[in-house]
Amino acid sequence: MAKEDTLSADAIFKQFKQYSISEFFRKNSQMLGYSGKVRSLTTIVHEYVTNSLDACEEAGILPDISVEIKQLSEDKYSVKVSDNGPGIPQGHVGKALATILAGTKFHRYVQQRGQQGIGATGCTLYSQVTTGKPIHVKSGTGNGTYECDLSLDIKSNKPLIANLSKLSSDSDFKGTEISGEFGEVKYEASDHGVYEYLKRTALSNPHSSIKLVSPDGQESIFVRSVQELPKKPKQIKPHPLGLGTSDMLDAAHMSESKNISSFLSDSFSRMSSGKIEEIKEKIPDLDMDASPHSLSWDNAEKMIKAFKEIKWISPELDSISVIGEKQIDIAVKNIINPQFLAVIERKPKVFRGGIPFVVEACIAYGGDAGKSTQEGSRGNILRFANKVPLLFDGSSCAISAAIDGIDWKRYGISRFDEEPISVFVNVSSVHIPYSGVGKQAIAQEDEIIDEIKLAVMDCGRALQRHISGMKNRALKESRYKALMRYVNQMSSDLADMTGEDKEMIKKSLSMLIERRYKDTEEEETAEQEEQASTEPQAKGKKKQSAGESEDDDE
Repeated sequence: MAKEDTLSADAIFKQFKQYSISEFFRKNSQMLGYSGKVRSLTTIVHEYVTNSLDACEEAGILPDISVEIKQLSEDKYSVKVSDNGPGIPQGHVGKALATILAGTKFHRYVQQRGQQGIGATGCTLYSQVTTGKPIHVKSGTGNGTYECDLSLDIKSNKPLIANLSKLSSDSDFKGTEISGEFGEVKYEASDHGVYEYLKRTALSNPHSSIKLVSPDGQESIFVRSVQELPKKPKQIKPHPLGLGTSDMLDAAHMSESKNISSFLSDSFSRMSSGKIEEIKEKIPDLDMDASPHSLSWDNAEKMIKAFKEIKWISPELDSISVIGEKQIDIAVKNIINPQFLAVIERKPKVFRGGIPFVVEACIAYGGDAGKSTQEGSRGNILRFANKVPLLFDGSSCAISAAIDGIDWKRYGISRFDEEPISVFVNVSSVHIPYSGVGKQAIAQEDEIIDEIKLAVMDCGRALQRHISGMKNRALKESRYKALMRYVNQMSSDLADMTGEDKEMIKKSLSMLIERRYKDTEEEETAEQEEQASTEPQAKGKKKQSAGESEDDDE
């Protein structure tokens, strides 16, 4: 290489620059779910709707959400999402909607749909980079209503508020309305479009009322089918088994406790005085009276190792809010209207040692179940995490992996892709381990996959009984019709042989065959009902723990 082509380290590092998180996501918008025109529009609606649901539920309000989409040009649309929630205080609107990694969710150990403080701000950012325009916000909290334009200073990751105005004090508007223009998006009536997303949101949130006005002016309303709010999850402390060395060190250095002993009991769940004594015995050189700010990496590492050697009570479950078996049953019947339905809610389990999660599953068969195609209905997987539909990245999701790993022939389904079947799975947790920032797939943790399989297999056994019963009834119906076809000839022959009246013989034979057929059918129906009542999992009532005999079903 020629000498004039070489560069010194100083010359190279003149190009060294520090970028803000906002600049990073502007150049990597696909990480936020903006990769493809249809997906980008669905992502925008998803972020705003999940925020509305979370806000309404936290305030104890049954959600009324409206989504209106208008086409402005070939790949440019306006989106307006409004709700009847508590509103956003004026002093917080900038951080809530135009500051990346700011919000009410990330730092709290409680189940919510959003987790990262990126979603709504990502929409603001996407509007800016595709149209150059801010979003418009109108919000009323009950203590006044205001509206403003909102954008993001990309270099500093700070909000820019313009055209702020307060509405008249007698305005009765309460809630939040966000509107914006977005480029490089497309509205499409497909399995990945806005309509399908909102339909599935209504399935997993039957306590909500959702209205969609599509670009062609068509209005679709998903009516509230449950009049009760789901149980509100409570904020809990992290469980010791879910911690890493860095987590422990960060918590210690931020703690306001006077010593390490009180820091442990104040910061983590299930940390009794007895457990602290066990930790002392396992780490005799650790000074429990020292300030937690003095905790070193080595001692934090020893603590994590000690935690794994101690027997702990399972994590608290108040932090988890499920959809509920009854609510799933009502919603699926209301929207899918299947011929057969089985619902199950499993017992809470943990993954990565200490993070609790709950799996709910449902199998709908017949009726409008499955995915409708020109060739007929085919199997459809409905994936949810914390009641939020997951429409994309299915191949990398734990739910898909679990369902693909099931031998469906055991349950009367010869080919899943050719049957009118929908499998609904919702995973609820304080921390959903998404496989990407776009939050469209659950990471394939072994514990989660196993639990999903067990839940779906529970429903599958009820489905197998239903399909078996259908086949038996069809077979008996065929035999019944075959016998009835010969009644006339048999009556004529018997009349000739016995001299009895043909019509009387025909009537007697018909009654004999019909009575025999109906008696058999009633006996089988009673037997099936008795079996279902003695095996509650067919109706979703059985909540088994891992390690029971059902694990061998596969």
